[in-house]
Amino acid sequence: MTIEAFQKQIEAIYYKRDAERGVPLTFTWFVEEVGELAKEIRKQPQDMERLREEFADVFAWLVTLASLLGISLEDAAQIYAQGCPKCEATPCVC
Repeated sequence: MTIEAFQKQIEAIYYKRDAERGVPLTFTWFVEEVGELAKEIRKQPQDMERLREEFADVFAWLVTLASLLGISLEDAAQIYAQGCPKCEATPCVC
């Protein structure tokens, strides 16, 4: 699935509810999901399935925020298409 397809899928599933909630509260949910991911990363031993789920949740909430703000993450990712956006090198030499 492409980033664009994923963004459209998340919009189809959640956009109406997320738009009603608004950007500030949706951002709060995003931050909470990042916190849950952080907890899973710190656990030893790591449960790879739980990590996978938390990464998916964080990505979904990030996509939701982008959609609410009219940003295509597929387009945004192009900022890194040629390497580091500052030095344009791969790997970065900044």
